[in-house]
Amino acid sequence: MSNVVRMSALYAPTLKEDPAEADVTSHRVLLRSGMIRKTAAGVYSFLPLGWRSLRKIEQIVREEMDAIGSQEMLMPAMQPAELWLESGRWDVYGPELMRLKDRHGRDFCLGPTHEELITSLVRHDVRSYRELPLSLYQIQVKFRDEIRPRFGLLRGREFIMKDAYSFHASQESLQETYEAMSRAYARICERLGLDFRPVEADSGQIGGKVTTEFMALADEGEAALVYCEDCDFAANAEAASTVVPRHPAVTVARPMEKVHTPDIHTIAELADFVGISAHDTVKTMAGVVDDPASPDHGRLAFFLVPGDRELNPIKAGLAVAGVRLLDEAEFATFDIPKGSLGPVNTKPGTIVVAENALRDEVSWGVGANEDGYHFLHAMPGRDFEVGRWADLVVAQAGDGCPVCGTPLLGARGIEVSQVFQLGTKYSESMGATFTAEDGSEKPFLMGCYGVGVSRSLAAVIEQRADEMGVAWPVTVAPLEVAVIPLAVDGEVADTAENLAIRLAEAGIETVIDDRDERAGVKFADADLIGWPYQVVVGKRGVAEGIAEVKDRASGERTSVALTEVTEHVAALVASARAALAPKTAHPAG
Repeated sequence: MSNVVRMSALYAPTLKEDPAEADVTSHRVLLRSGMIRKTAAGVYSFLPLGWRSLRKIEQIVREEMDAIGSQEMLMPAMQPAELWLESGRWDVYGPELMRLKDRHGRDFCLGPTHEELITSLVRHDVRSYRELPLSLYQIQVKFRDEIRPRFGLLRGREFIMKDAYSFHASQESLQETYEAMSRAYARICERLGLDFRPVEADSGQIGGKVTTEFMALADEGEAALVYCEDCDFAANAEAASTVVPRHPAVTVARPMEKVHTPDIHTIAELADFVGISAHDTVKTMAGVVDDPASPDHGRLAFFLVPGDRELNPIKAGLAVAGVRLLDEAEFATFDIPKGSLGPVNTKPGTIVVAENALRDEVSWGVGANEDGYHFLHAMPGRDFEVGRWADLVVAQAGDGCPVCGTPLLGARGIEVSQVFQLGTKYSESMGATFTAEDGSEKPFLMGCYGVGVSRSLAAVIEQRADEMGVAWPVTVAPLEVAVIPLAVDGEVADTAENLAIRLAEAGIETVIDDRDERAGVKFADADLIGWPYQVVVGKRGVAEGIAEVKDRASGERTSVALTEVTEHVAALVASARAALAPKTAHPAG
């Protein structure tokens, strides 16, 4: 019986009620099924069932990484500040970076990622183009001091991640590995049974300009995404370039009119006060360029978007390098009115940037840069000048696809993995070079590639949960089959024990619920924990020579002869495993 797990000995403290702290489905299921327990905000212990599932995800990741020639290693979680100072990220990463000092007062951090450390390793040991390309990965705990850790494993302060890094002598080589990693990530999602989409994304703190996120679709996902059904376009809404539909109410030029708007501070209030749609107003957001390296350092920047749309801070930063949006207190510092900003009569040196979709509109309802006043029918080129036109808004469903023009659909997703082309961002700043074929010294071209292992566990639950618990795919389930005897002694118990042994000997991961509990408790826990298949053994069945086999995902129940249970369940498991085999082939070689 050594290969059969016994529920009577298993540390799996299930809960009957939903914990008050659980914000989303996956958090609720993980706590109730005894897979995790909270240690502190955003920090969790993985109990045996949760750890079994995590190890399965890790194994899938390892198999796919090994298949494309990436080599596993392990780096320390604690990293010296000197490396982050070399890359320039120590001072800019922000408060999410967990910092600490040792007894000698030296600065360290707990790594949220390992670009600096891997670059420092490789620069000392890899000297020639003949040693490239090189791809290395690890599976390790990461740390990020989130201001509001929430949603269980979806946004924690400590999490398990697979991070890989590649080094190259040419862009062609980097592109090949980037594509191989992307295919491997698609296979990982397929094997986890995830409904997913690869989407265009923003690189954030990691850096680089080319990146793709792999999003598991989920109603409770944190990220908004848009996608096109007529072509392959899909993107995170924060990164998507879209065609913003515009149908202005006024299409001919009119004289600009200054309107007294007392106590009006929002677009909704303005539209209601003057009797126009928010669609026909223009919202102005202010920022300041405080990056000393920017040619616009010290200048104010006004960003103008349609009143019914939201400014995308990421796109604002692309339009004006080094810009930061003002916080509430800073409006007084710069002597500008928060509730009535606009492009007319701006302070000297102000950069005016407008959303591309507004380019052809002739009548703008805008703030007058004077408390209590707005302008109607302001016209670009006549009443004010736009210094830059840019894509500025957060994309949303209904916008036009930038590839084919078809209206986009919207969804929510959980980012489970992401691939980046870093270029020379880290190798140049850290002096990581190699001798090229022509004898010159060149910085490595780099890529990095991350899979959220613990986040993937939560993503599977978000897609597979129901009112009873979770219906795991066999590739992630803690165990594949549960044998449930409805008596703890006598012929029923003996029959269940024999079935469990035969199933385990057939190579099926088997658990037997040998607890002295009521049948209802056993059934409820089986559905809550989510064993993919359940074999129920009762007195009547034993008398008739049959057991009941339940498919957790479909709820289908089948009566099977006791002599055929092993063969029947083995066929179900084999079929389920085959259905989750990767659908995309490994690259040749």
